[in-house]
Amino acid sequence: MLKVNNVKVNYGQAIALSNVSLEVNQGELIAVIGSNGAGKTTLVNAISGIIHPQSGTIEFKGERIDNLPAHEILRRGIAQIPEGRKLFSKLSIFENLLLGAYSVESNEKIIKLLEKIYDMFPILKERKNQIAETMSGGEQQMLAIGRALMSEPELMIFDEPSLGLMPTLVKQVADTIKKMKDEGYTILLIEQNVKEALRLSDRTYVIQTGKTVLSGDSKSLMNNNLVKKAYLGM
Repeated sequence: MLKVNNVKVNYGQAIALSNVSLEVNQGELIAVIGSNGAGKTTLVNAISGIIHPQSGTIEFKGERIDNLPAHEILRRGIAQIPEGRKLFSKLSIFENLLLGAYSVESNEKIIKLLEKIYDMFPILKERKNQIAETMSGGEQQMLAIGRALMSEPELMIFDEPSLGLMPTLVKQVADTIKKMKDEGYTILLIEQNVKEALRLSDRTYVIQTGKTVLSGDSKSLMNNNLVKKAYLGM
């Protein structure tokens, strides 16, 4: 479904990504792990069209998207749940969800999508008139996921979904991601919580200083010496 081929991204003279490649097949949950500054969010932004690579290609369902604007990539079926959630903080839950569906042209379809989100996250229906900034961190993450789902994505990119959440809420978000995977969603998970990322995913890519240094089956990587030493504290 998604193919990143030797992508390079520079910020001025600084190299953020250097020939990074990865693949995501339909129905997979793929994790990308690495420390702060490794280039994970740059990779997400390149896939989403927020920035454009200096070289390399990004393909979605067999078509190049690396030169498309972000809104067109969303229309093609890629939705990002950004780091820090980036909700419209002064708007209500309902208004945030509606903004997620700005590319959906049918009002009937928007109503069906809202019903689907409310079934998945009943608390969003109960509090649909609540202002987003007054919600807890876990509730805001649910809203961010719901907003992304309102665009009917075929691929969902989670950028650090557990960042800043209490351990109990981290588990709640992880359970939600697993449930979505079980329901057939294709997911690219960018995560600093390496143990959780390896537990949830089918395959994992390890990025260090802008380069892919390791990839493979997630269960196997749990026993990899580099992963154990650098990320699992073992």
